[in-house]
Amino acid sequence: MTIADSAAGRTPKLVAFDLDDTLAPSKSPLDPRMADLLRRLLDRVPVCIISGGQLGQFTMQVIDNLTGASDQELSRLHLMPTCGTQYYTHSSGGWDQIYAEDLTDDEKSRALASVEKRAKELGLWETDTWGPILEDRGSQITFSALGQQAPVAAKSAWDPTGAKKSALRDAVAADVPDLEVRSGGSTSVDITRKGIDKAYGMRKLAALTGIPLDDMLFVGDRLDPDGNDYPVKALGVPCHAVTGWTDTAEFLEGLIPQL
Repeated sequence: MTIADSAAGRTPKLVAFDLDDTLAPSKSPLDPRMADLLRRLLDRVPVCIISGGQLGQFTMQVIDNLTGASDQELSRLHLMPTCGTQYYTHSSGGWDQIYAEDLTDDEKSRALASVEKRAKELGLWETDTWGPILEDRGSQITFSALGQQAPVAAKSAWDPTGAKKSALRDAVAADVPDLEVRSGGSTSVDITRKGIDKAYGMRKLAALTGIPLDDMLFVGDRLDPDGNDYPVKALGVPCHAVTGWTDTAEFLEGLIPQL
C-alpha cells in the first residue's frame, strides 16, 4: 500500500488512529510489534490517537507499552479520549489536559435513562456482564453491552453484523436529538454533545498543531456510515480503512519508509 493509495497522493504530516480494533484488540494492550511501529512512526511524524475510551484506557493500552519511548517521542503523541471530546499532550514527564467538552448533568441523566430504557426494550440489556454496562466518562456516556472488561472473543461474538448497535443507536438518537449518538466499539454506543465527535476532535487538532486536515491521514476500523470513525471521513480527511490491528501493522510497515 502506497501513500497515494491511502491519502490522495499526499505525504501525511500527521497520522491519526482509532484505538480499539485498529491499534490493538478491544480494551487490550498493544502488541510489541505495534508498539515498535508506533515509536518508528513518532520518529517521523506526529501521531494522534482518537477513540472512545478514557485516558486511563489509553494509558493501559498504549502509553504503558511504549517501552523506552523518550520525552521527545511522546511530545509528538496527541491523545484524544472519548471520541475527541478531551485532548491531552505530553510535557515535563506527564500528560496535560488541553480541553474537555463535558456533558451537563441534565444531558447525562437523559442519555443514561434513554440508553438503558431502549436497550431493555430491544432485548440488549445483558444480565451476565464483565463490569457495569453504563459509564459516565464526563464528556461521554458509553453503553457497553457486556461491560468494559468483557473478553475480546465474547465482545466479537455479541454483534458481528453491527445490527444490534445500530438499532440501539437509532432508538436513543430519537430520544435525545440534541445529543450525538454513535456506534462505537464492538459492543458499545457513545453519546456526546451535539457536534462533538471525532470530526470535532480532528478540527481542534488541526487548529492546535497548525497541520491542515488535508495533510493528515486517519486510520480506523469503523469508517462505515454508522461507525464513530465516519465523521472523520465525512470531514474530508484522507482515510485508510483497516479490519484489525494486524491489518494496521501491515499498512504501517509499508507507510513508514515513505515518510
